[in-house]
Amino acid sequence: MEPQSRDEVKGPVLHIVVVGFHHKKGCQVEFSYPPLVPDEGHDSNVLPDEWRYLPFLALPDGAHNYQEDTVYFHLPPLGGDKKCVYGVSCYRQIEAKALKVRQADVTRETVQKSVCVLSRVPLYGLLQAKLQLITHAYFEEKDFSQISILKELYEHMNGSLGGSALEGSQVYLGLSPRDLILHFRHKVLILFKLILLEKKVLFYVSPVSRLVGALMTVLSLFPGMIEHGLVDSSSYRPRNSLSEDSSLEESVSGAEEFVSVSVTDLDNAALQGSGRPAAENRSSGNGAEGDNHLLKPPARTSPESGDSDWETLDPSVLEEGGTKEAAGDDQRDAAFDPNPETPITVQPQAVSGQGGLVQGLVSGLEEDQYGLPLPIFTKGYLCLPYMALQQHHLLSDVTVRGFVAGATNILFRQQRHLSDAIIDVDEASIQIQDPELRKVLSLTTADLRFADYLVKHVTENRDDVFLDGTGWEGGDEWIRSQFVVYLHSLLSSALQEDNERLLSDYGAAFVTAWKITHNYRVWFSNKHPAMAAITPGHPFQGQYSVADVKLRLSHSVQNSERGKKIGNAMMTTSRSMVQTGKVVGQSVGGALTSAKSAMSSWFSTLAQPSAVATPAEPLAEVKP
Repeated sequence: MEPQSRDEVKGPVLHIVVVGFHHKKGCQVEFSYPPLVPDEGHDSNVLPDEWRYLPFLALPDGAHNYQEDTVYFHLPPLGGDKKCVYGVSCYRQIEAKALKVRQADVTRETVQKSVCVLSRVPLYGLLQAKLQLITHAYFEEKDFSQISILKELYEHMNGSLGGSALEGSQVYLGLSPRDLILHFRHKVLILFKLILLEKKVLFYVSPVSRLVGALMTVLSLFPGMIEHGLVDSSSYRPRNSLSEDSSLEESVSGAEEFVSVSVTDLDNAALQGSGRPAAENRSSGNGAEGDNHLLKPPARTSPESGDSDWETLDPSVLEEGGTKEAAGDDQRDAAFDPNPETPITVQPQAVSGQGGLVQGLVSGLEEDQYGLPLPIFTKGYLCLPYMALQQHHLLSDVTVRGFVAGATNILFRQQRHLSDAIIDVDEASIQIQDPELRKVLSLTTADLRFADYLVKHVTENRDDVFLDGTGWEGGDEWIRSQFVVYLHSLLSSALQEDNERLLSDYGAAFVTAWKITHNYRVWFSNKHPAMAAITPGHPFQGQYSVADVKLRLSHSVQNSERGKKIGNAMMTTSRSMVQTGKVVGQSVGGALTSAKSAMSSWFSTLAQPSAVATPAEPLAEVKP
């Protein structure tokens, strides 16, 4: 059955869907506008095969434990779209006796339903704000056959969001890095580096609203990620089609087919008599056979292969001697930098100026002049803000090279061997089984200074009298700007010759692991002239000081298992000394109490280190 053509839908909102819980059939779609399948009616529960998990995503596990909840989720693309579908669902439950019109299939004491929006654009918070109001009104009707309000919602959203650009604060509505740092503190930087390494990361907490909020807030720290970096983040197959993997061709978008463009082929294209650049030929003749011979799609990945073919660029793209054959050719010199140490450019520059976005030939994403967002969620690396239990197989799917996913079911957490890291949002803990990975992610002195700088600005400005703590320094946009500076500096340092000293401030083991990831290799395969304006080196590099020793000790005490044991032992000893002092008497007890006070004061000082005087001023803040 063919899904509805997306060309017929003009607005950003694709469908409004109501999902309910049937006492015999379980979660099922009860209403969709427009119909999810064109040949079916609005009340049909027939789904496109790619969206078979929609009911379980919109109505999450354990929903009956909460009066209301909100879910963000991603669906695979349909047909020829090749782009992720973003879902926002608002769940509520109501007592059956309160209904004005009680249908025959309502046999339980409560009725559980979710109203869901499927959208082309990742405006999670904005869609949630509108959807919550409509869901409340829909339930207040106490008659779920009244669907006119849902049709009006579809028309209203497409009318009001039709011209919305994915820029500004509306993209980040409801995502607060400030709250994230108050909760996770310096561990936020560990999460940031963990995702840069493209590891299998599982977030765990209930309810779902807390889960998706924390996960998406972490992603919002990556420049341009939410706006333009998630379009290929949900390309997976339903379980029943996995057996056909060996006979299926890998589905890649037209832009992604440029992953293995060779230098020789690009040179031949540049020398054609058309007089137009290769990028123009691509855009004007996308389906022409003469252009397709320039493409070399990546080979299918075998389950036995530890190195995915999709992560491997054609060696000729990065080959040092690739430009020597025709060094005297003026046309080649115009297309490529003859310096063998510089990555070869296969991406055209934006014609709209430095601030414009351009389609990346290799990544397939819309990129800025710095090559951001990094192509992390591409080529089988998934972003699933919420995973239903029915999607559990994706954790061990051979076509999935990694994921950042959220779950509320305890079964996900118990399957520790399927994830590299489990993030317990409630406890603000990061559980990593592999000792080598823990070593790679250990924060350097410069990293600790950066993290401490963020924490202090957020905590000191928590009671800001201006705009309820939403000022610039210590505010959400300020925090994002600091991570922009951090990532720009890291990328700039990676481009420098003899950069071992510069990169050591980020962690030698981390940088080595990062340089073999898909996102770095794709980014490095392109030239980004705007990077020349970025000063290389860690924003908090500098000489080691006594304050750094104190900061390191505090970090170790608070986070290592041994440090926690020492802390607990000290607290136990402190309590025992107080009790001993009461027994012995005032004379001896007074001395012991004084000793206890001194010890507690010393320990609390370690737990809350003083401000670190940064030897080098951080780079200029990137203000919006």
